[in-house]
Amino acid sequence: MKESSQRRTWRDKLAVLVESPIFINTIMIIILINAALVGIETYPDVYQGNQNWFYIADRILLWIFTVEIVLRIIAFKPSYRFFKSPWNWFDFLIVFAGHVFAGAHFVTVLRILRVLRVLRAISIIPSLKRLVDALLLTIPSLGNIMFLMSIFFYIYAVIGTMLYQDIEPEYFGNLQLTLLTLFQVVTLESWASGVMRPVLEQAPMSWFYFVSFVLIGTFIIFNLFIGVIVSNVEKADNMEKEAADGPEVTTKNCRKKYRNSNS
Repeated sequence: MKESSQRRTWRDKLAVLVESPIFINTIMIIILINAALVGIETYPDVYQGNQNWFYIADRILLWIFTVEIVLRIIAFKPSYRFFKSPWNWFDFLIVFAGHVFAGAHFVTVLRILRVLRVLRAISIIPSLKRLVDALLLTIPSLGNIMFLMSIFFYIYAVIGTMLYQDIEPEYFGNLQLTLLTLFQVVTLESWASGVMRPVLEQAPMSWFYFVSFVLIGTFIIFNLFIGVIVSNVEKADNMEKEAADGPEVTTKNCRKKYRNSNS
């Protein structure tokens, strides 16, 4: 009994350590150091002369992350509960892949995995995690908007190819090129000077085609995207607040019922 109680106390202390701000901030700093090293590796003059040092630093960082994951797994009671969270799976797989692909044959894969470790900052910072969770909740709601936008793009692409194929074959030569051109237009990147003006010189009425596309595509459909995302973010925040306030609200309601029954 004493051994089990001591073991429980030890795991409780470990759980407190893993959830402490000092531990989380330390891991965050290590993630930023990892990001800085990956960025420095992109400079050939610096990397080629110090490959051994970069390799040693990467191994040290990888083992620090490994120890962190092991401590977090042990801190869960029971330990398999660690894998119930998708974010924990994400952290585990990134660290685990660093050991699996260790070797000269997987240099490119290892470099990509070093970059992916920076994404662990999302799982470390609770506010970023909530934001990403809310964005993932919006994916089903965005299906209808994506379908509407696809119809809208296809109609304008077919019309644009029919009208301006001979005038600007570089932009409207076929359906694929027109779709790519419309994507440039909807992002408002040099659409007037680069796309519309050359066509406007030979087809004066083409302004209606471009202006209507920008009005519908940018100011209506994109705003629908933003509205759905903002709405779901607010819903996620409200659900989290209700979950946090749930026990307290329930206690207050029980007290009110008890007082009313006594009165």
